[in-house]
Amino acid sequence: MSFDLIIVSVVILLGIIFLLLEIFLLPGVGIAGIAGLLFVLGGIVYAYLYIGPTAGNILLVATALLIGGGFVALLKSKSLEKIGLKAEIKDSVDNSDLQKIAVGDTGSAVSRLNPMGKVMVNGIMFEAKSLDGEMIDEDSEIEVVKINTSNIIVKSKETII
Repeated sequence: MSFDLIIVSVVILLGIIFLLLEIFLLPGVGIAGIAGLLFVLGGIVYAYLYIGPTAGNILLVATALLIGGGFVALLKSKSLEKIGLKAEIKDSVDNSDLQKIAVGDTGSAVSRLNPMGKVMVNGIMFEAKSLDGEMIDEDSEIEVVKINTSNIIVKSKETII
């Protein structure tokens, strides 16, 4: 019986190691996560069926504590900082062309706005969104309604009353 307990403990420990590897080093649901889950569940089920319910309960609680403790220990360790991304993005998008237009300027749709597309206003091409999701055909006359930080909101001149 003690040999069974050693085997079950080793199988559960392998499962915990695979689960922690999957969580911290191998993103997504992969072979290590599935194998870890199968090892842990298999070890606990084996303990319940062949060693007894008392051993099964003890191993279930011990496994939960080990997984939680391992998770916390890996979070607090400095080892994750070595593999973590520390780069900062300091660049920004050049939106200086947006300063060359104003609300009320007119232009034409270069592509169909469905509801996003390209428009030409004051000789400059912009990414635009139609007002209220309106479909605007290519080569239609448009008017600038609003200027956002990365695009403009336009409406069709035909709908203007």
